[in-house]
Amino acid sequence: MDYKKLGLKCGIEIHQQLEGKKLFCSCPTQLREDDPHFVVTRKLMASVGESGEVDVAAKEEQARDKSFVYQGYYDSTCLVELDEEPPHPVDEQALHASLQFCALVKAEVSPIIQVMRKTVVDGSNTSGFQRTALVGRKGSIETSEGVVRLANVTLEEDSSKIISDSDKEKVYRVDRLGIPLIEIGTMPDITSPTQCQEAAKKIGMILRSLPQVKRGLGTIRQDVNVSIAEGTRIEIKGAQDLRQLPLLVELEAKRQWELLKLKQELKGHRLIPMEIIDVTLLLKDSESNMMQKTIQNDGRVLGIRLNSFSGKVGRELQPNYRVGTEFSGRAKAKAGVHGIIHSDELPHYGITEQDIGRIRKKLKCETDDAFILVAAEEQRAKKALQAVYERAQELFTGIPKEVRKANPDGTTSYMRPMPGAARMYPETDIPYIKPDLQALDLPELLEEKIQRYQEQLKLSADLAIFIAKSDQAAMFEQFVKRYPSIKPAFIADTLTAIPLEIKRKYGLDPETLTEENFNDVFHYLTEEKIHKDIVLDVLIDMIKGSFDIKRYASLGTEDIHKVLADIVAKNKDAPFPALMGLAMKALAGKASGKFISEELRKMGK
Repeated sequence: MDYKKLGLKCGIEIHQQLEGKKLFCSCPTQLREDDPHFVVTRKLMASVGESGEVDVAAKEEQARDKSFVYQGYYDSTCLVELDEEPPHPVDEQALHASLQFCALVKAEVSPIIQVMRKTVVDGSNTSGFQRTALVGRKGSIETSEGVVRLANVTLEEDSSKIISDSDKEKVYRVDRLGIPLIEIGTMPDITSPTQCQEAAKKIGMILRSLPQVKRGLGTIRQDVNVSIAEGTRIEIKGAQDLRQLPLLVELEAKRQWELLKLKQELKGHRLIPMEIIDVTLLLKDSESNMMQKTIQNDGRVLGIRLNSFSGKVGRELQPNYRVGTEFSGRAKAKAGVHGIIHSDELPHYGITEQDIGRIRKKLKCETDDAFILVAAEEQRAKKALQAVYERAQELFTGIPKEVRKANPDGTTSYMRPMPGAARMYPETDIPYIKPDLQALDLPELLEEKIQRYQEQLKLSADLAIFIAKSDQAAMFEQFVKRYPSIKPAFIADTLTAIPLEIKRKYGLDPETLTEENFNDVFHYLTEEKIHKDIVLDVLIDMIKGSFDIKRYASLGTEDIHKVLADIVAKNKDAPFPALMGLAMKALAGKASGKFISEELRKMGK
């Protein structure tokens, strides 16, 4: 697509978790996978914001009438997470990290920082709101396609982690709730899918330069806002994979373009008033398992007529995503049904041409009319059809403002309406903060660190990037200074590549290796108690808990070569596997199998 002609505009929001303590209490930022110690069940109500109105998104969430179950731990969560105790003062380390980021992007820091409450009634916060504080504004980053301005740098608390979701309840775990997040929001200066990805990478690199950031899967998340000319800003949540960003932007632009074309086609038409008709009896003998199961469980099959919509409900907006998918998304979100059935996809699901004829007659459909069916409990089915009808009405006016969820294939699904200013109001339990910028120390940017590793430590470009972005960067620099006789590239490989090989090839967990273990390895290498060729074996023994330096004797490459030459001379006719077995036995713990194999092959074996 011609994005300039389309008038594409994008902005991104990036959320980065921080290490240390939680933002408003002293609990650790530890994520748990073991069984929780307790559960608490709650209902949440949407409250009036500072403007005196209830936020539209919060109102819709409350209308879903779900119960929320919260799982917690006695030793790593506290009453603050359960909203049974007032928040503690803002964590100083987290505040310092957000101020560091502001300095790195030249953002203007607020002279007074006020914590606000942002109404959230989807259950992800036990209190019904998220605490957030605007730290800085403006600032900018450079991309190859131009400058991208930053609208805000915010410090806020992360939400609870969702465990399961059903029609009646959502289950959350509060170990993630309260982890400090730095949120960066850009202005809508991004004009192409590739620039969106580049800007996200750039901001991510600056964030990863901060010493306090968490690393690993799920610790950084991207939301992207997309609009086209005559379209509407749509917020897409949960784009965790940077590689997916260009596709999300491209497909959302296409969705809006297709919806605007459909709006033009609908000019001069109008929907007749909605009339919900019960067609259960027409389908009581249907071959459809879906219909039979619903009827047997005392459910109903209800339908509505959409005049002049024949062929339009099946219109593709994105790959494998149609107008009917838009309708279904609304029905699922607002009524908790499993989906809808529309006439453009029939006959299907066991519904025959004969069934279709009877339904069209019952709903008084004309030739160019479509119909929608929902099979569910009666009140839920009515609510779903109401949601479908509302979405159909919106097709006549354009693109509704809404929040959507990123799907793995690059398409998106409806989540809720776009929230407004009514969701914000002041947090009265936390005093104003006057940030101190005098003692602010700035970290080395990740790009600068990578360049320094290449120029000063002679690492390859790939290895420099790998070690700089890893959790081992600080340890790497420490060992380079402590052990100058060992090449930095070897230290970097030992800290990153070898543990990965151990995990992939030997199925062992390199996470059990400590800083002390690595220090011992480099210490023994310096004292020539072990040889670098057997570092892999040493680390494997350390993981297994069987390492004993007494078992290892210092043998250089020349000494090992002599042993191998002697074995070959005494076993001239032996095949390669037999020679390997003899060599491994003779050099047990003194050389790796890979090294022995390579040396034997050099000898022509």
